[in-house]
Amino acid sequence: MIDAYIPAGLDAAPLLKEKPVRRVTMVETPMSATATIKTIARDAKAPYILLFTRQDSLKLVSYSLERLLQIAADTKAVMLYSDRFITKGGITQPAPVIDYQEGSLRDDFDFGALLLIRRDALRKAAGEMDKDYMAAGLYDLRLRLSRLGRIDHVSEFLYYEIETDLRTSGEKQFDYVDPKNRRSQIEMEDAVTAHLKAVGAYLGPRSFRRINPLEGEFPVEASVVIPCKNRAKTIADAIRSALSQKTDFPFNVIVVDDNSIDGTIDIIRSFADDPRLVYIAQDPSWHAIGGNWNAAIHHPLCGRFAIQLDSDDVYSGTDTVQKFVDAFREQRAAMVIGCYAITDFNGKPLPPFVVEHREWTPGNGRNNALRVNGLGAPRGFWVPLLRELNFPTTKYGEDYALGLRISRHYKIGRIWDVLYNCRRWEGNSDSDLSIEKVNANNYYKDRIRTWELKARQALNSKKAI
Repeated sequence: MIDAYIPAGLDAAPLLKEKPVRRVTMVETPMSATATIKTIARDAKAPYILLFTRQDSLKLVSYSLERLLQIAADTKAVMLYSDRFITKGGITQPAPVIDYQEGSLRDDFDFGALLLIRRDALRKAAGEMDKDYMAAGLYDLRLRLSRLGRIDHVSEFLYYEIETDLRTSGEKQFDYVDPKNRRSQIEMEDAVTAHLKAVGAYLGPRSFRRINPLEGEFPVEASVVIPCKNRAKTIADAIRSALSQKTDFPFNVIVVDDNSIDGTIDIIRSFADDPRLVYIAQDPSWHAIGGNWNAAIHHPLCGRFAIQLDSDDVYSGTDTVQKFVDAFREQRAAMVIGCYAITDFNGKPLPPFVVEHREWTPGNGRNNALRVNGLGAPRGFWVPLLRELNFPTTKYGEDYALGLRISRHYKIGRIWDVLYNCRRWEGNSDSDLSIEKVNANNYYKDRIRTWELKARQALNSKKAI
């Protein structure tokens, strides 16, 4: 049997018709609040609790609750969630979700709207909640549930959900760094930090290795690295932006082309008269963004510090490279991250305007990095370490994977100035992704987090011996 809890105002009639449902309770307080979770845990009497977490219409596929109960009994999972259909703009389409992993630590992990939770697990988790959150209560709950047992994905379409947010995936991706959400983000950070401590993956704030910013012999002090493929519309802007930098040290610009066929190569070659331009033409095998970065950092003309510039973006001024090198020297960090502005193709500011990634703090940034889906931009790297670690040969998440790996042992420095214009346009690789592509990207980043979680647990275990 099931006790169901739904937001006030939602039509309870569809649930009341379902045979497994013993009772439906309208929840007046936010489902995200700790107080709501604790009230439900005290109130529920049925062996399973059904939470509908969104203020949307509710429509179940026939016998979907019976199916969930079957799987719950077979697997003993503490929580189940399923694929669903989403109606967006009057069009209904399948909306699958992804499997939960140990590294599925994002607070915006998409479970869909419907959660089935074992009452005994809910009560145990709620009974251990020691902080009163307004925004992170549900997040805190599922982190605690994950420590009690398995959170399982039922890869079957069991209900319908209405999507009220009609923005593209590219527009949604900056929500978690929107300043208006800062208070809830602090709550989420607090919850994930407690979880990392509970599972033995927390890293303290004082165990950093420092770099020697003068180590090694390099032909130049810094290299701007621009990987590209089929960017005829934007590559000239990027190269001009890089070559326009003003520094008190020698630098170069390494452009790595991954077999473009749209005229990009001719545009790159048009800058060949500038001796600071280094052009690398990749062979036809698989490279992706990570492989193109590896080609640049292992090139004999690469500098001591490698500074990122994506092929469709530009620096916000002529002092970006200088600020990066100054930060490396002052902070003795192995990686430095700046801030960026969101603009259209012509430089007009777009919401949320400036992305600072304030969640990266000196004391807890490398722990909180396991919760968020990115570390910010532009990024700079200390090449001696980079040549040891290398980028994963992927076209997505390569920078995030490397940032997590670096932060395990080394300090990541910050520059709080806007150094970079991230231009949104229809040709961006992440401007509007299909749900399948979003899922694939998120699943891979969860894998990255899982590997890093394991590595940190092993590191702490070794320290304890």
